[in-house]
Amino acid sequence: MTEIVMSQTPPILHGPSEKERKYDRQLRLWAASGQAALESANILLVNSGAGTVGVETLKNLVLPGIGRSAIYDDETVTEADLGVNFFLEESSLGKSRSQNLTELLLELNPEVQGSWYPNEDIKSLESLLSSPSVFTVILYTNPIKPEYLSLLESYSQKHKTPLVAIHSAGFYSYFQINLPGAFPIVDTHPDETATTDLRLLAPWPELVGFAKDLTRDIDNLSDFEHGHLPYVVILLHYLEKWKADHGGSCPSTYKEKTEFRSIVQKAARTDNAEGGEENFDEAAAAVLKTLVVPSLPSGLKEVFEYEHAEPAEQKSGFWLIADAVKKFYEKHQSLPLPGKVPDMKAQSKVYIQLQNIYKAKARQDAAEILETVQATPGGEDIDPAEVDLFCKNAAFVKLINATGGKIKRADRLKEVAAQEAVSDEMAEMTLQPLSLLPIYLALQPTAHVSSGDKISADGILEGVAKLVPGAEENERVVQAAHEVARAEGGELHNVAALVGGMVAQELIKIVTKQYIPIDNTCVFDGINSRTQVLRL
Repeated sequence: MTEIVMSQTPPILHGPSEKERKYDRQLRLWAASGQAALESANILLVNSGAGTVGVETLKNLVLPGIGRSAIYDDETVTEADLGVNFFLEESSLGKSRSQNLTELLLELNPEVQGSWYPNEDIKSLESLLSSPSVFTVILYTNPIKPEYLSLLESYSQKHKTPLVAIHSAGFYSYFQINLPGAFPIVDTHPDETATTDLRLLAPWPELVGFAKDLTRDIDNLSDFEHGHLPYVVILLHYLEKWKADHGGSCPSTYKEKTEFRSIVQKAARTDNAEGGEENFDEAAAAVLKTLVVPSLPSGLKEVFEYEHAEPAEQKSGFWLIADAVKKFYEKHQSLPLPGKVPDMKAQSKVYIQLQNIYKAKARQDAAEILETVQATPGGEDIDPAEVDLFCKNAAFVKLINATGGKIKRADRLKEVAAQEAVSDEMAEMTLQPLSLLPIYLALQPTAHVSSGDKISADGILEGVAKLVPGAEENERVVQAAHEVARAEGGELHNVAALVGGMVAQELIKIVTKQYIPIDNTCVFDGINSRTQVLRL
């Protein structure tokens, strides 16, 4: 009689934590690293005017779990506030607006810490910005006092802090992201289909040998083996035949590629049980998108050619890795291999072998770049994971605000106004929508107007003339000026809520350094429900 003893118990299965369940959807968007960046951020809102759009923005940062938030607002709550701000109650009348907004906002997410100013300890914006607190991003709402704006701009330049302006009046709004310097994004989340890089026109020895081993006796393979050749192997095999017949050159023109595609299609067996072969269909479909001579993407070219304004900037981890990737590209005339292989019909063991070949090459490229980084002064402490991430996303790296402060804002505005005027003239012919720049121009003269001051269309147009001479005569600018004057600086809560969501989305991109934030101004037309991004 044999006694069976259960010496082992099944492992305990742990489900997602409470935090993972709470933030499940956003963790899928920006992963644990992005959530950690969000939770370590400290956001300051300088609220002025009605300020509804600023509070709506902060709401959309509190909900996903921003680390700390602060509101500076030296106004008390009035009857007018109750009509446009859902985060104020009748019991708030006459009390500090910043305190009441903070207390009600924090009820949305107990994990977020918040503070409000002015308070007993800090009574002015100047003293707040001089305090030990370091803010990750500062946003402010227009109209804002000129002296406040001057303080914020000085702080932004000194601490390299992104500064975001939001202006909302009636059905019109815009927000403007002012970055203190070039802002690189590595984790841009490109579409997965765009990241495929199979290097069929420049295969390395291991890949060539693998393909030759599988296709050495291709005509005598069984139907099963022939029908399960990975399409990468199929294309490499027939590329060798093509090069043998064309003096060693690969198909380059569209005509040659379609001819090569026909060769691949005709090589498929049709006398089998399926009446065709799916793997050869995949190979034919991949010809045009995979037989492409590698070129340097415009975004990465901009990174390679960027001239550093400050020596310290050049010593950051991003730029050390970028310089190493540049040297790699100059040496090999190609970027580091991402190493990802798309799904394809193949035997499991063959597909895994193919994956391993691409992964090994990707690791080899990343190791070469890491070695270059570590040999550079200041690169000894660079995390290898940063190098791996850069290598995988090298083709999609984006540099925001590359021009920085090289072009004066006034000159840039005039330049864009001229470009948009030409576009409007061609709009009917090209079926393009009209520019929203008139809305931005109409809102600008009211950026420093106190809520008690009367706003007239003529006064707005005078301000427009100072920004862009001649623009005040544009019919659409005149119409926008009248609409802004009609609103008298008042905010509509539905417009503020929508724009607040848009601004929060861009701030999350900046804080997590994922996805691509706008560069640098977004104008919203609530009448026609349209947005336009302008680089001003």
